Parts: sequence; structure tokens; C-alpha cells
Amino acid sequence: MTMDDLIRTYLQEQIPARHPFFQEMEKRAKEDGVPIMEPDSLETMLMIMEIQQPKRILELGTAIGYSALRMAERLPHTEIITVERDQERYDQAIENINTYGAEDQIRVVFADALEQTEAILAHGPFDAIFIDAAKAQYEKFFTLFTARLIDEGVIYTDNVLFKGLALELEPDLQKKRRVARKMREFNQFLTAHPDFTTSFIPLGDGLAITKRKQKGSHDNE
Repeated sequence: MTMDDLIRTYLQEQIPARHPFFQEMEKRAKEDGVPIMEPDSLETMLMIMEIQQPKRILELGTAIGYSALRMAERLPHTEIITVERDQERYDQAIENINTYGAEDQIRVVFADALEQTEAILAHGPFDAIFIDAAKAQYEKFFTLFTARLIDEGVIYTDNVLFKGLALELEPDLQKKRRVARKMREFNQFLTAHPDFTTSFIPLGDGLAITKRKQKGSHDNE
């Protein structure tokens, strides 16, 4: 085991135990092959959100409702609008949210975010945006939905390392090559963006934290 592995294992052991309801969701997600955010990057995001205290969060990619419920638990006074386009996942999310009793705090929108953008934007403005949907569409999501992000808002983006494939494009990775390339291009897009500044956190599958630049802070001004 490398030193990086030892450090990551140690840090994961320090993560507080989750509510039994969430532990059961994690177990079912693993059994069913449903991707949910990894514990270390999720805890980091939730801590930053607790500091930020957003009033309204837009989540792109509900899946089974796990991350939306974790945000609701840690931010009890925050409204969460979450978008899912898959009927089965949407139904599972509704069931989980109702069972947990967070239906008054979390609104699940059944929609394709790229096809029903205006309807989703109508729920804004947003204090935070969490992007965890179709990886190849991240740049489109970012461009479209930051239009309703408040000036002090924060964008959280998961999977920016894409299992490490965004770092190097191996020629034999045919199936995942396009998505890996798109993630690499998205990271470059964030880094070069003239209006936003981004920090990348190498936890979980990679977490990007992006904030609008303050007026007068643009490079080369």
C-alpha cells in the first residue's frame, strides 16, 4: 500500500458514521451499481456548504436522491432543487426522499436539463449549483445554469478526475476515452475561465470548487 493509500484510508476512517438510513442507501447503491458521491469528497463538499450556508441549491443529477438527502440533513434551512431525467432513478429518489421525510425541503424535477433548461432556471436564483450528471455535458451545464447563480454563489462539480482517466488518455480505453477527454477539456475550461476561479480537490473521484471572480480581479487587468 502506498503512502497516498494509507493517508486516504486514514482520512476515510475519520469520517463520522452516517445515519442508518444513509448507510442502507449506500449499501443498495453499491449492490445496484448506482454511482453516488464518495464519502471523503462528499464530506468535504458538505463542510464547505455549511460554511457557505446557501439558501437554494440546484443539483443536476439526482440519481436515487442520496446526495440531495445528505445536503438536506446538513443544511436543514436550505431549499434543494434536484433534476433527474431517468424515470426509474426519479421514482427511487421520490421514494427515498418521502421515506426520510424531506419532501418539503427537496423538490425533484423530472426533466432533461439540456432540453428543459428554462423551466429549471425558473426555480432560481441559486446560491449553489452541484453538477453530478452526464459527464460529457459538464461544460454545457456550467454555461447554462450559472446564468442564475448569485454573484457570491459556488459551483461544486464531482468526478472531475474521472477515475484518473482525465489525467492521461490511454489509447486502449476506447469505451471511456470520449468522456475522459471531455472531462479533461472541462477542467481546462474551468481553469481558463475569465469570470470564475476554481480549486480542484483530489478526494473521491475529484471535486472542483468554483466561484465567480470579484470585480477587478481578472487576470492581466
